[in-house]
Amino acid sequence: MERYFGEHTPKLGFGLMRLPKKEGRIDLEQTKKMVDLFMEAGQTYFDTAFVYDDGESEKAARKALVERYPRESYTLATKLCAWVKGGNEQSAKQQFFTSLERTGAGYFDYYLLHALQAGNYKLYDDYGIWDFVKEQKAKGLIRHWGFSFHATPDILEELLTDHPDAEFVQLQLNYADWENPKVTARENYEVARKHGKSIVVMEPVKGGSLADPPKEVREIFQKTDPNASCASWAIRYAASLEGIITVLSGMSNVEQMMDNLSYMKAFKPLNQQEQKAIHRAQEIISGSSAIPCTACHYCTAGCPGQIPIPEIFAARNRQLIWGQLEEGKKAYEQAIEGAGAASDCVACGQCESACPQQIPVIEKLRECGEAFGR
Repeated sequence: MERYFGEHTPKLGFGLMRLPKKEGRIDLEQTKKMVDLFMEAGQTYFDTAFVYDDGESEKAARKALVERYPRESYTLATKLCAWVKGGNEQSAKQQFFTSLERTGAGYFDYYLLHALQAGNYKLYDDYGIWDFVKEQKAKGLIRHWGFSFHATPDILEELLTDHPDAEFVQLQLNYADWENPKVTARENYEVARKHGKSIVVMEPVKGGSLADPPKEVREIFQKTDPNASCASWAIRYAASLEGIITVLSGMSNVEQMMDNLSYMKAFKPLNQQEQKAIHRAQEIISGSSAIPCTACHYCTAGCPGQIPIPEIFAARNRQLIWGQLEEGKKAYEQAIEGAGAASDCVACGQCESACPQQIPVIEKLRECGEAFGR
């Protein structure tokens, strides 16, 4: 018998947000290889969303997974994003049926209200989405439902009090953000567990940044276990928490899949010595000046200047974290080729209202513009 919902679910989930690309499109053949490796290793949880890659992620799930494996052999999660720009109640509810059509899955094992945060969570009430999702479950089109969350503990408390029948919550949990006052990872985790909710973990590697952490952190991990990748520390940290259904990893190539499976196929929680190494890493990262961007690209959809904000921040972080001044400048020039520069920001604020990390994007773009000269 399970001690909590999802206890026996394999602890590595395949996040389909950052699938491999070839000539600007999802590389379906490489995606199929990754799906095959994942399934062969006994993993079962796949996660996509209506808005991922403008719908191409759900279509790839159909081609690489649904049409190639028996429906009962895997579980599929997707999400409804009520705050899509220009949307309304009718178009928001239509997302569910569009997702069913795109994936061909017949039903969804897990269905989520997508990326609830301070500026949008009331839309889900205004549009009647909570009741709509429960209606689809009653029809057998959804097996389990919950929501993904990017806000403060008081809002999470409100949501779980008002909607106690939500079966699970998807939270951003990683060792770098555990005590981050802007992300409030630990506090959100504690609120969810207080309400008895199981948790799906997103951003365990923080958009890939924890796969390539500061030099001091890498040295700590290598000294503790020379054979473990930096990404493995981040994913095992999240999977070691109590009440976890699975930990989503947005893998972008076969190599990342192979690395993740090497330690998650037979997952073992962090031991005491490893927990101490994580604690030292947290202390180092808490003093870092890096921009905490996870490259979700929610900020870019409505940017009037077509500014590639995540790519600009990644270029700046090369300088801030690694001291790679010339490499960072070159990456910046490549990022803005044919697009807006950091100094083109008109401070409309659209990006800040969409950012799950609560980054002061306007201020950071100004700093990047000054550092890069435009």
